[in-house]
Amino acid sequence: MEKVCLEIENIEVSYLDRVVLDVPRLAVHQFDRIGVVGKNGSGKSTLLKLMNGQIEPDQGHVKRFIDFAYFDQLSYPLETDVDYKLLGELDIPQTELQNYSGGEQTRLKLAQIFSHYHEGLLFDEPTTHLDQEGVQFFIDQLTYYYGALIIVSHDRHLLDQLVTKIWEVDEGKVTEYTGNYTDYVEQKELQKQQQQEQHEKYLKEKDRLIKAANDKKKKAEKVTKANGQRTKKDVNAKANLMFMTKSKDTSQKSIQRAAKAIEQRIDQLEEVDAPVAEKKIRFHQPNALKLHNQFPIMADRLTLKAGEKNLLNESSFQFPLGKTIAITGSNGSGKTTLIHHIIENGEGITLSPKAVIGYYGQMDYQFTEEQSALEYMKDQSDYEEVKIRAVLNSMSFAGNDLKKKVNELSGGEAIRLVLSQLFLGRYNVLILDEPTNFLDVVSTEALERFLEGYEGTVILVSHDHTFVRNVADEVYSIENETIIKEY
Repeated sequence: MEKVCLEIENIEVSYLDRVVLDVPRLAVHQFDRIGVVGKNGSGKSTLLKLMNGQIEPDQGHVKRFIDFAYFDQLSYPLETDVDYKLLGELDIPQTELQNYSGGEQTRLKLAQIFSHYHEGLLFDEPTTHLDQEGVQFFIDQLTYYYGALIIVSHDRHLLDQLVTKIWEVDEGKVTEYTGNYTDYVEQKELQKQQQQEQHEKYLKEKDRLIKAANDKKKKAEKVTKANGQRTKKDVNAKANLMFMTKSKDTSQKSIQRAAKAIEQRIDQLEEVDAPVAEKKIRFHQPNALKLHNQFPIMADRLTLKAGEKNLLNESSFQFPLGKTIAITGSNGSGKTTLIHHIIENGEGITLSPKAVIGYYGQMDYQFTEEQSALEYMKDQSDYEEVKIRAVLNSMSFAGNDLKKKVNELSGGEAIRLVLSQLFLGRYNVLILDEPTNFLDVVSTEALERFLEGYEGTVILVSHDHTFVRNVADEVYSIENETIIKEY
């Protein structure tokens, strides 16, 4: 039997009078491989920090029986010993830490952790800044890891490759599922189907009881009506009349009692809500924005440099109208430089004269407007309010979130608002540079539905394997100073 490495019992963690975590019991065993999923702000990172001992619970206790190494996506790399072989494998530059990019910082922190053996590993979004090669390195390092592994991640491909158990964090509660991410999704879908069946069964039984109660009431009304229709001639048959009246009154009360009993059974039925269905969202473009070029974005023998470094050498491509085109490649291959060159309609690029480009870049977004999120979106879009609300709801803006001032939004909320604005905005070409970074799985899946319902042309750069597979009509890869169409 595998030994327990960590145990959580009767935990409650609160922040500003809001319960962030409420966990009766969780246990991590010696060879557990656990993926932690949930919406942004659901408590995933708090759970990991609690397990690492960085925060103390308001009540309950955490027992750690082994030493854990902890990867925090927001922390700065420490000055520690690193295996030089890993420095080479991860292509980490020998320079001052302040000169490192986000991706290089992530690689260095991973190299530091993998340079030593730890009985337990806690990772909080370890692949956010990594390209596909970096993600694959991470997977390779942990495929045969001998210890307890807990990963908070929105990377569905990574979770499919590495974990055998899912912890879903939702409104402070943690639910455990067996299997990898795909298994978890299948189990959730089965739960939805079962809930739908129970909902239909509930509605059917409720309708049957309502009909039965109404039938009893009608029958009682008929008896009452019959009693009221007696004439004076009935007085001459007094004995019979008394018997009939008593009999009919008794029958009437009996029927009314039966109707009331049925109504009580209706009230006692356990109500089963229908599962929430994800509605398809369509973004119809006005005629004024529609493009008619078969290939609105083209390059002919394009040569592209970054300083003295050659990125593309006489490369050509044609991006078709109305398609979603993904551009992949390793860090530094020229993906972001290429899309900036397209936006600027640089030398070697042919851009449709009617192209109106909306751009999402890898950066922190900070609004200065005093408007609420809903007011901001209404000003930025020609769509009706009901459509705007539906899009924002898909990106987890609901209720009071719609009233938040845009200049007070968190980084994650700002990113979700920018993406919503792009799809509702006055554009016919969208260019998205790593749009799933910092998005939770719920928002990433909402973005996938947006792309499915978008009529314009989309160019996106992403290292998210599952996201690219789900949304891209065509995939191009930048390798060895050329751009190659993979499919």
